[in-house]
Amino acid sequence: MRSPALRHVLTHLITPLLMCIGMGLAYMGAFVTPEPHHLPVAVVGTAPKAKVFAQTVKDAAGDKLDVRTVATRADAVHLLRSREVTGAYVPSARKPELLVATAASDMGATAVEKVFTPVAAREGVPLKVTDVAAPVADDPTGQGLFFLLVAVSIGSYASVAALGAAGAALAMRVRALLALGVAAVVGGIGALLAGPVFHLAHHDLAGVWGMASLYSAGILLLGVGLHTFLKRWTTLTMMVLFVMLNFTSSGGLFRPELQNGFFGALHAFWNGAGFVEGARGLLYFGGDGLTRSVWTLVAWLLAGVLVTAVAALYERTRAARQETTAPEAGTASAVSGPERGTRRAAEEQAAQEAEEEAEETVGV
Repeated sequence: MRSPALRHVLTHLITPLLMCIGMGLAYMGAFVTPEPHHLPVAVVGTAPKAKVFAQTVKDAAGDKLDVRTVATRADAVHLLRSREVTGAYVPSARKPELLVATAASDMGATAVEKVFTPVAAREGVPLKVTDVAAPVADDPTGQGLFFLLVAVSIGSYASVAALGAAGAALAMRVRALLALGVAAVVGGIGALLAGPVFHLAHHDLAGVWGMASLYSAGILLLGVGLHTFLKRWTTLTMMVLFVMLNFTSSGGLFRPELQNGFFGALHAFWNGAGFVEGARGLLYFGGDGLTRSVWTLVAWLLAGVLVTAVAALYERTRAARQETTAPEAGTASAVSGPERGTRRAAEEQAAQEAEEEAEETVGV
């Protein structure tokens, strides 16, 4: 290919095309065909009849359901509020009841309704569905936290392009401090959206801000550190980590039990899942599971601190090496002609600025 300008454009088209492929694979792989996989449910009752009924449901569902029995309805409510089961069935010849917690997963509640509604219908009685943990009226599906995750994530990874490219001349410690400041602002924006604007959070708004800031700081520090090594490929990397793998495994739309094993496994330790499940626990379940979610976000933050520290060491080493070779480079430049050296430097600077501009545009 003879035209450097055409080659430059085609090279930069690689990133959006890879994004197209990656987003298609991730979103369609995670969301197109939700099927239960070991979805945990409970049957209330200790009599032999209840245990036989539970085993019958298990045999009919196979690997789709994990069925347990509990002694009382109160025990079932406790399991639902601790998010250990997705639904609980209370058998009755006259008034069978299904307990769900839609704040934990609206789609999960729908899935267990599809399982037990035909069971009651075979007995010729209607099924009563009781929601023991309903989301707020402003967020009837309980999926608002997922879209809050999207907003905070985009504010975070898009800021990486600005900090990494436009801030490349700044010392790494300055970029890191800026990243923490941006994280606090992004967390504040998330809290405003969750509270006064859309009323997803009717209490504990400070806690939502804290988790959003912690989540954002992990992304920003990882991105700023990675930019030192990946340059214009940082945006694609951030998209893979914090969009393709992150949104799909967060549990914001489908619980891991409704997804394939890959995304279900990521849910156990990915930072988006930590934020969504932590916010759910804080807002709807009395803080249940909050500690584990916060530690997940802290682990990602520490990973960001480590990557940033390695990048700072690398940049200092590179700067020292360049200072050592500067006199030799200056002599060679004088021999080859000052005008040619100036022109080459201007061309390299223009190319770098074009790459950084493209990176920021794709990132946003």
